Amino acid sequence: MKKIMLLGGSGALGSYLTPMLLDMGYRVHVVSLDELQSTNENLTYEKANAKDNAWLRKRLKDGFDAIVDFMIYATKEFQQRAKLLMENTEHYVFLSSYRVYADAKGIITEDSPRLLDTLKDDPAFLATDDYALAKARQEDIIHTSGCKNFTILRPAPTFSRLKYQLVSMEANSFINRALEHRTVVLPEPALDKQATMNWSGDVANMISRLIFNPAAMGETYSIATAEHHSWREIADYYREIIGMEYISTDIDTFLDIFDRHTDWGRWRLMYDRMYDRVIDNSKVLRDTGLTQADFMPLKDSLRLELSQLPEDPSWCHFSVATIIYKDINRRMDEYVATGKYEL
Repeated sequence: MKKIMLLGGSGALGSYLTPMLLDMGYRVHVVSLDELQSTNENLTYEKANAKDNAWLRKRLKDGFDAIVDFMIYATKEFQQRAKLLMENTEHYVFLSSYRVYADAKGIITEDSPRLLDTLKDDPAFLATDDYALAKARQEDIIHTSGCKNFTILRPAPTFSRLKYQLVSMEANSFINRALEHRTVVLPEPALDKQATMNWSGDVANMISRLIFNPAAMGETYSIATAEHHSWREIADYYREIIGMEYISTDIDTFLDIFDRHTDWGRWRLMYDRMYDRVIDNSKVLRDTGLTQADFMPLKDSLRLELSQLPEDPSWCHFSVATIIYKDINRRMDEYVATGKYEL
């Protein structure tokens, strides 16, 4: 039986990929910071810091046939381990992001320009290791490694169970408000931009068919459904399914309410969510044997996942950001009630 290690594999996507790989006859070793137990002899969980290179070198001696890497690295961190990973497995699968793409002005393919290569007029952004730039730089590290046993995946925003997106917000910024019957504030200029959102079950199906796939070696794939909707339509899905009410405002007000603490929110909005994101997924369909009809429609998959939300809304308050999100919620409540807010 071939052995597959999932680094950072207990999250929204890994929780769907793991049972698929077990059903396909693989042994699966999931590494994460969570304390998990397995009752399946072919599945093991390990609580460990996967960014610890000493731990990684020791663990790689166990001989994994494939490694699926869900980790989020700083570029310097990845530089220190990229060849180590690729040289110690038959197939290394790297999770990049569709956020590496620049504004395509049309349908996105794997050959569409990347932000890192085309954006020249924002030196402050380019000087950072923002997620979109870091993933592109890490792709370049892989391509210049001299190794050929890799596959780079660029998934669109992927939702599952406790992970959801709406424009530039994650679940902790809007799901809890919907459950507490508090109105959400959205940026009006982004609402009519086309967005692509993936269900984790569909993404896991694509990934499972690319592991050990000879056609995938040395290749890059946009991992996405071809279905797309405006953010306004997606917001209306949340309204229909969980009763989320929303109002809209200008971008500066939206960013002031949400992201005055950091710049990443502004960059995520301006260099992704303000672009039309429509994906040509013909390459991944060709090499996996899937068809678009094999994917669950967005509205149905959102309804499926949202029907399983915990009754206690505190699940979507990240402890490390409790003060920040309390401040965001206060300003949002003030803006909804009066059109003004105290910074």
